[in-house]
Amino acid sequence: MPFARRHTAIIRSQRRNSIMTANTSQLTIRDVLRMKPMRRLWLAQLVSVFGDFLAFFAVLTYVSFNLHATALQVTLLSISFMTPFALIGPVAGVFVDRWHVKRTMVASDLIRAALALALVFAGSLGQVYVILFLLSTVSTFFVPAQTVTLRTLVPPQGLLAANSLVQQAFQFMRIVSPALASAMVGSFGPSSCYYLDALSFIFSASMIGSLVIVREPVVPPKGSHPVKSVLNDLSAGVKFIFTNPTISFVIVAMAAGMFALACFGPLIAVYVRDELRASEVAFGIINSLIGVGMIAGSVSMGRFAQRISKTHLALWGLLTMGGFVFLLAAIKTIAAASISMFGLGVGVIFVIVSAQTIMQGRTPMEMIGRVSGSFMAVLSLAQLIGLVFSGSLAETVGIRNLFYGSAALLFVLAVFGYFRLPQQTPVAAPVPQQQPAD
Repeated sequence: MPFARRHTAIIRSQRRNSIMTANTSQLTIRDVLRMKPMRRLWLAQLVSVFGDFLAFFAVLTYVSFNLHATALQVTLLSISFMTPFALIGPVAGVFVDRWHVKRTMVASDLIRAALALALVFAGSLGQVYVILFLLSTVSTFFVPAQTVTLRTLVPPQGLLAANSLVQQAFQFMRIVSPALASAMVGSFGPSSCYYLDALSFIFSASMIGSLVIVREPVVPPKGSHPVKSVLNDLSAGVKFIFTNPTISFVIVAMAAGMFALACFGPLIAVYVRDELRASEVAFGIINSLIGVGMIAGSVSMGRFAQRISKTHLALWGLLTMGGFVFLLAAIKTIAAASISMFGLGVGVIFVIVSAQTIMQGRTPMEMIGRVSGSFMAVLSLAQLIGLVFSGSLAETVGIRNLFYGSAALLFVLAVFGYFRLPQQTPVAAPVPQQQPAD
């Protein structure tokens, strides 16, 4: 027995040491920003995301206050934008794996610039829905291509910092854009935001066009039927996801995080009004703290990544989300709600960034487009389900009970992942060398 205990202790010590060794070489955000290609890609996305949020909030403002849209019509704006990611994302990923990455991204940016300009001439809700749907459809090709580009430009030990950097930019623009969009719409009209969005896409295309991206496109078998060839590649990507326990789990974890955000987005206003008896100002502050928490989480992730594996970072993210959702339901005060929303943002970003990094590191280069497209599809579907059913679920069981149920689900998922997943994130798949540049 003493020998068995000693042997077990040695194994556990070796496991901890291996995890520490694997994670101590993690690059910081500052290290990643020193890489000129990554800096250009980040700057391109910073400007482009700013334009996207500016245009979308301008649409929301115009539709709500000028066209006097109903709550359902406003919700359909989000649905029309997310639906292509759920339906077209996996197929788009197949073509991203086959096409030249840089050309795909530049073409996507230029097409989206034209569609942003089309919003200037949209005079009805139906036209707005169609343009948003088309914008999102083009984005289903851009996002997987961006994932491939990130993998080629950044070494494996820098992927976590790179993904954190992208999320920081995304969340910061998400916080500042609504106020700026409202001011611009009030002063210059919504068209000013649409013009800026188009310019942001053109800027992004010019920055991406200056990159050298080394990636060998996948060539379909000669003589194969085009449709059958696409379906075969699609099924290969799906099979890879479902036969890889780590990849499949992090997809589920990200879906849980997106579902929670989609539920809390519309419900937190009702919770603040009915349960906390607070004002609109309190709602604005509490709601914005999710974004603040996500920024804080992305900044602090590097420190945790030096000590624990990426899979454990995702699990801690789920536990953090569950704990703060439980706090939100259990203590009905503005202070508790503020702390809970901040903590929820931290937990969500831990899950998202860890899952993205694991996916990029474990997926073979020739399949990243397909796997990334499937990621998008699952996340968008989770958001759509949250948007569509959160209201009816809250009316049936009550908002607080829905929050308790969400917390329990997140806890169970974290515990399941702890016993189901390997204790260490494997080394990233090798990047192909000496391949022709796009």
